[in-house]
Amino acid sequence: MSDDPRIAIDYQYDTAEAAHTQAYLATPVVKILGELQATKVFDLGCGNGAFARHLKERGFSVVGVDPSAEGINEARKADSTLRLEVGSAYEPLESRFGVFPAVVSLEVVEHVYYPRKYAKAIFDLLEPGGHAIISTPYHGYLKNLVIALTGKADSHYTALWDHGHIKFWSIATLSRLFIEQGMPLEKVLRVGRIPVLAKSMILVFRKP
Repeated sequence: MSDDPRIAIDYQYDTAEAAHTQAYLATPVVKILGELQATKVFDLGCGNGAFARHLKERGFSVVGVDPSAEGINEARKADSTLRLEVGSAYEPLESRFGVFPAVVSLEVVEHVYYPRKYAKAIFDLLEPGGHAIISTPYHGYLKNLVIALTGKADSHYTALWDHGHIKFWSIATLSRLFIEQGMPLEKVLRVGRIPVLAKSMILVFRKP
């Protein structure tokens, strides 16, 4: 694992099992990809490859990267036919992998030290007219109020988690990040609970 804070990550994978977030993210993301008729997908921050395998089982062609060598090792043990490699958004990924009609990046942006470099990497990986599907923990006024009133702030904001969640995005701030790249927002979904207390949000952006 790298000591470089730009790419270091605190996940020590010893399994290829799906994260708990896949239970509420997988179905809506697959539905969005189907609506977009995007059968070729780049998975940025693919972790141990669990979601990439989920997509492959549903007929998608998937390529992906993650900075965790442990995660990629588990991914390859689970399915050696998928092209999942060690890499990060701070590299010229499009020169290595080409461009895609869709980029999926699930529960990644909250870990990113340089979000504009991350957004630029996604822009560069997309074909003209391609779409980025980004998920991150949801934060809105009522949810933040509930977190405070129930005394859950310390556990929610993970201050003691090395390389954990360092950015807490709203719909407005995440939208601004991609609008700066010239990518308008096309769809917002809040998933995992009732919308005002959603666990995560999924935003869809389009490259002109």
